[in-house]
Parts: sequence; structure tokens; C-alpha cells
Amino acid sequence: MKKHTKETVLNENEQEKAQKVVNEGDPQSNDNKTAEDSTEVDNSVENLKEEISMLNDKYLRLAAEFDNYRKRTLKEKQDLILFAGEDIIKGILPVLDDFERAIEMLSAAGAGNSTALEGTELIYNKLKSFLNSKGVKEIEAIGCSLDTDFHEAVAQVPVDDKSKKDLIVDVVQRGYLLNGKVIRFSKVVMGQ
Repeated sequence: MKKHTKETVLNENEQEKAQKVVNEGDPQSNDNKTAEDSTEVDNSVENLKEEISMLNDKYLRLAAEFDNYRKRTLKEKQDLILFAGEDIIKGILPVLDDFERAIEMLSAAGAGNSTALEGTELIYNKLKSFLNSKGVKEIEAIGCSLDTDFHEAVAQVPVDDKSKKDLIVDVVQRGYLLNGKVIRFSKVVMGQ
């Protein structure tokens, strides 16, 4: 067994240093090492750049996806608030139609029913103003050209006046918008 003393350890360290000096002095071995080291460093740098680029792209995609999710849920919440009562309002629209028919019938009946006519008109106006306050608007139709986004043509009638040709001349059932969204199309008669 070899005893390691302080002197032998120093000698071994000195031998290693001497070997390094000799190797560094050898231009060919030094060039080989630097070329290999340089190639390894370049490969390592390229790999790290690719990984950084890939992770950055992944981060940007995730951030964009989250932003889209946030916007979509915000829009869904706003739509839910705006159109929450749509079913209830759709159920009230036939009652509004009945009021309009009742007013027409009472008007046709004559002066004997003036109190009933006034009371019916009062209730009709209250109901209509309440619906207007909730964002319900009537779709304009008479005298307009047919717009399939708002109107549904149910009949065509011949007209004497050429200026009324291809325009809406009568409304069979009124259409309504709720905050800009069609909740019932106007059923209209077209002039031909």
C-alpha cells in the first residue's frame, strides 16, 4: 500500500499541472479540444434557444387562449343578463296582441263602450311602456321593404299604387326586438 503523504499529494498535483501545461503547449491537442468544446457549446446554445423559443410560443398560446376564454365568458354573462327574461317576454307578447285586438273591437263597437275602451288602452299602454323599459322594441314594418332578418312574408296582394309595389302594406302579427335581438318576426303582407 502506498502511503499518501503531503509530499506525494503535492507531487501528484504538480504532475497534473505539468501535464496540462504540456497539453496546452501542444497546438494540435489544444485546437482539437477548443474545436470540440466550441462545437459542444454551439450545440448546447442552439438546443437552449430552440427550447426557449418553444416555451415562449407555448406561453403565448396559453395566454391568448386564456384571454379568449375570459372574453367569451364575459360575453356569455352579458348575454345572460340582457336576455334573461326572453322566455317570459315571449309569453307576454300574445297578451299584448290580445289587448290590441280588444282595443280594435271596442273602437268598432262605438261610443257606448268609451269607458271600457279607455280602461283597456290604459292597461295596454302600461304593459307596453313596461316592456319598452325592459328593452323590447316593436319592429317597424309598414312602408318598408322586406328584410328577412326582421320580417316574414305570409302573403302578397296586388296594389293599385306602383310606389307600394314590393313594400310591406300590412302587418298580420307585430314583431319585436329584445335589446336588438329578434324575439318574434313581423308577419307581413307584401304589395305586388
